[in-house]
Amino acid sequence: MRVLRIRLPGKKLLLQILAVLVLLYGSFAGLVLWAMRQPPETFGRVMAHMPGPIPFLIFPFETAWLRARAGRLQPGDPAPDFSLIKQNKSGTVQLAALTSQGPVVLVFGSYT
Repeated sequence: MRVLRIRLPGKKLLLQILAVLVLLYGSFAGLVLWAMRQPPETFGRVMAHMPGPIPFLIFPFETAWLRARAGRLQPGDPAPDFSLIKQNKSGTVQLAALTSQGPVVLVFGSYT
């Protein structure tokens, strides 16, 4: 009686497949991390091409997001300059122009 032996793929093939998967995961993680450090418009365009919830399932998305968007400001640092459009759209307001006139208090919240 002859014994039928099924030959499994060799270790070399399995290692090659594993190496390719690790390379793909690293490339994917690099793309997501790069996108997280971009302006919101760029990040949105990149994430719009992601297939469903896959990035959230295979990548520590929340942890990476919190680190990528943490910023570099420390307590006591001056606020970075920025410009905003006025509510009536008659022009813009720049923080540097306001701070040159005196102290400025910024209040962030919703009044709707």
